Amino acid sequence: MRKFLAVLITALAVMLVPTAAHAAVKFHSLNVTDEGTQLRVTGNVSGLGNEDLTAIVNATGIATVECSNPAGNVAPGQDTSVDVSGSQDDIQVKNGRATFNVLTDAPTVSGAEACPNPKWTATVTDVEFTDATLTLIQGGQVISTTDLI
Repeated sequence: MRKFLAVLITALAVMLVPTAAHAAVKFHSLNVTDEGTQLRVTGNVSGLGNEDLTAIVNATGIATVECSNPAGNVAPGQDTSVDVSGSQDDIQVKNGRATFNVLTDAPTVSGAEACPNPKWTATVTDVEFTDATLTLIQGGQVISTTDLI
């Protein structure tokens, strides 16, 4: 019974103590660029383990929309809230360090949401991003979450 308890306590301690890679993530550069309708996040990070890294960006904002009717006439649409995301997988880590470059997907808005008639076509022309988060995942675990905006 003592041996079982010792093994159980050791196993629990290993699970609860973060690894060095998870405790020491350090950004050497982190850049956020508004590219009109998309958000680009680039950076260099160290303090990682040896496994590949995944970088995920989630952002929200208010989209400026133009609407086109079936005849091709363009009119301003209604500003609409949008959520966008993007990711880069299989980022190679070398000597505990990695560089990432993530571009969010372009937002889409339906004519029914932003135009006077659902048969009209909505086109997002710009997004004013109001919130964005970068999440780094290594070995299936979140190792860093950073607010960008």
